[in-house]
Amino acid sequence: MSKIESRLIELGHPLPAVAKPVASYVPSVVSGNLVFTSGQLPFVGGVLAITGKVGEHDGCVAPADANQLAKLCALNALAAVKLAIGDLDRVTRVIKVVGFVASVSDFTGQPAVMNGASEFLVEVFGEIGVHARSAVGVASLPLDSAVEVELIVEFA
Repeated sequence: MSKIESRLIELGHPLPAVAKPVASYVPSVVSGNLVFTSGQLPFVGGVLAITGKVGEHDGCVAPADANQLAKLCALNALAAVKLAIGDLDRVTRVIKVVGFVASVSDFTGQPAVMNGASEFLVEVFGEIGVHARSAVGVASLPLDSAVEVELIVEFA
């Protein structure tokens, strides 16, 4: 077992199976020494953990819950990276995280939601997990997911 997978287990987040694509695409693609993941949703055992829009209103997904969903998305993205390169110990740098947050129109806390993914990647990889990032609010996401995350990682 790789050091990174051992670290994930130590953190209480063993690497899941790669989420099955919900449309016509593949989970990850390699170009040169980079892996680009498709957008990953917060699946747990093949089911979305929580659905709906993120916001501060009743009936919305709470920002703190969405933060944890972003972490799940990042975990699923790591499974897609492993599928592409075979071993997460080959990752030399997390280059970029792109996060989408399905939000109500007056919600502006997308960066705090995406901190769930960013902080998790640093916790897993240390310094090589520090990355550039975008956090984008959107009207809706596939399957009514609250969050979606893409990764670009470098590997050797």
